[in-house]
Amino acid sequence: MDAESGLVHTVIGTAANAQDINTAEALLHGEEADVYADAGYQGIQKRCADGSVRWHVAMGPAKRRKLDLSDRLDAIYVQIERLKAGVRAKVEHPFRIIKRQFGYTKTRYRGLMKNTAQIATLFALGNLWMTRKGCAKRETRGRRHMSLKRASPRLD
Repeated sequence: MDAESGLVHTVIGTAANAQDINTAEALLHGEEADVYADAGYQGIQKRCADGSVRWHVAMGPAKRRKLDLSDRLDAIYVQIERLKAGVRAKVEHPFRIIKRQFGYTKTRYRGLMKNTAQIATLFALGNLWMTRKGCAKRETRGRRHMSLKRASPRLD
């Protein structure tokens, strides 16, 4: 997902026993400079030897709990982790749209190809949702007063 636009650009469906780190390079489209990932991607820098992107992988939870906030260096590490988490939080928004707006909370196994097609369709619809919401925000940005009642119901 692109953190600036909020749009998902690549969807890959894998079996549940496949690790995310194995398909990480396939998710990149080549124009990225920085990639933010959760703690499950520890060691990705060693796998991606080309060095075309900078990986910002979250610190593991056990390692983060050991940090002492009274130590200046550890306090800096905590701030860095918060900044990383702030960027990664934007990535979770399309999943919220799929779960809450489209009601896709449980995956029913119908085969890997059918499930991947359904997820890809839902993310495409999520991109349309995000684009529509972005256009609505740009249109209302200049207004000072907004109505609290709407004439027609909206899907929010």
